[in-house]
Amino acid sequence: CSNCGRPICPDCMTTTAVGMRCPECARQRTKVKTVRSASRAPQATVALIVANVAVYLAEIFTGSGGLSADQQGTLLVHGELFAPAIHYQHEYWRLVSGGFLHGSILHIGFNMYLLYMLGQMLEPAIGSIRFASIYLVALLSGSMGALLLSPDRPTVGASGAVFGLMGAAVVEMRARGISPMQSGIGGLILINLVFSFVLANVSVGGHIGGLIGGALAALALQEGDKRRSRVLGLAGCLLLGAAAVAGSLAAAGTTTIQT
Repeated sequence: CSNCGRPICPDCMTTTAVGMRCPECARQRTKVKTVRSASRAPQATVALIVANVAVYLAEIFTGSGGLSADQQGTLLVHGELFAPAIHYQHEYWRLVSGGFLHGSILHIGFNMYLLYMLGQMLEPAIGSIRFASIYLVALLSGSMGALLLSPDRPTVGASGAVFGLMGAAVVEMRARGISPMQSGIGGLILINLVFSFVLANVSVGGHIGGLIGGALAALALQEGDKRRSRVLGLAGCLLLGAAAVAGSLAAAGTTTIQT
């Protein structure tokens, strides 16, 4: 079926203007997108960019954020992903807040560019709620990956969540019969993975963790679609996020440095 991906026998197929569909999907009314609606910026993508930029401006006003020589401003000190603070001081919000903090204008600029580019492509195809769900799962998975590989190193940035969107884009493209390599997403992932290993001060664990988390979240949502239950797909994302939090707490417990 071109709508839900469910295997159907040739005798049960129904030809529609948008491809071959199963009997259930053939009875559904296809939502028509006008030029006006298609040109609107994806709401969840814009909201996430606004949130990241707002936090970055707050970093600057508190003495950090890449426009100051002091990289230990209030927000960075109390919000960066740092295993000792999570384990010994129980500052669990760092699992999320670290993904909205950035160390320089180049850092946030590159991440927000990729977020906008991926959001323009992915959010209209899957919807704002599902897009935001993938982003959150990828962010938490990126935190877990960073804590697994470098628990004693402070980490900030939205790159883990952005890598998760890349992973989700690959899953969605393959489900729709589109080659990720021909679309350019596959190459983008490979290039950024190379940079992750080559450049200094880059969280390899955060990038890989986010990439895997985003792909798994997209698969969970697709499984919900196959079973005719979007709630099931979102529940799968919730379980993935909970597993990432549990893994993060376990990884933070391996640290030997107290703050």
